[in-house]
Amino acid sequence: MKQLRSKKPSHPATKGQHPIAVVAERTGLTQDVLRVWERRYGAVKPTRGPNGQRFYTDADVDRLRILHAATTAGRSIGQVAKLSDKALNTMVEGDLAARATLVSAAADSTDAAPFIDAALVFTQSLEAARLNDHLRRASAALGVPDFLARVAVPLLRRVGDEWHAGRLTTAQEHLASSVLHDIFVERMRAYSAHSDSPRVLIATPAGERHAIGAALVGAAAAVDGWTVIYLGADLPAKEISTAAIASDVRAVALSVLYVDDRERIVRELRTLRSQLPAGIALFVGGSGALSLARELSGSGIRVTENVAELYDELRRAK
Repeated sequence: MKQLRSKKPSHPATKGQHPIAVVAERTGLTQDVLRVWERRYGAVKPTRGPNGQRFYTDADVDRLRILHAATTAGRSIGQVAKLSDKALNTMVEGDLAARATLVSAAADSTDAAPFIDAALVFTQSLEAARLNDHLRRASAALGVPDFLARVAVPLLRRVGDEWHAGRLTTAQEHLASSVLHDIFVERMRAYSAHSDSPRVLIATPAGERHAIGAALVGAAAAVDGWTVIYLGADLPAKEISTAAIASDVRAVALSVLYVDDRERIVRELRTLRSQLPAGIALFVGGSGALSLARELSGSGIRVTENVAELYDELRRAK
């Protein structure tokens, strides 16, 4: 394990020699973050040149790297900025040891919880490749149906909760969703259904740009024996109905996670229902769909509470 302990420079670092662009490159922190950490939290105290340009010492750079590691582990900069270098090193080394234990437990377990916990660690540290490898190992260890039900759904819920609570950034939330989406789509395509198996079209309506729920339902439906026509996100009602009729589907399943314009989404869904033949069932699921249940009541659209319930409805329609 690479040590993060600050190295003593070979000569006294009494004057800063690194401009902020170099420090950003060496620490992985943006220049904006470096300025905020200095002004608001006093994390380091760079010197200033004649024109006000910041200059950092080697010791400043090492301290910023350690602070970055501490915040990546989930700690706030306000909690750690005033700690000594020694205390910071001790804290970060403890975080790294705990992380290694967590990832090791997941690798040796068929229990879903360690997989979820380790996935959150990789999400927090924005390690896309490790998150991808880890989730694929979880899928192989548990099998695809259990992976979807016991890891993917709870993980998405945890990521959403952490994001809403401000403990995950938008970038971290997007990383987890992107990696999971790619895995779901691959699983969808890996399960080849028989030519006589029922068909389902899965997408999101116009205005809903988050495809992760739709991809999850598509993967689960494919595993369950459906032939899935997956169209992704943000499609107008006319495009969906035309594709559904041309593909001779038994059902259309849409995911709605966020509602930023209720009237537009309701209008799109009602239009789609009117354009589909009566023999094609229309399901809408997701956290956003539930908030539309009253407006869609009596329209012939089956609204479910979440994507898991949407999948249950599909199983019954099969």
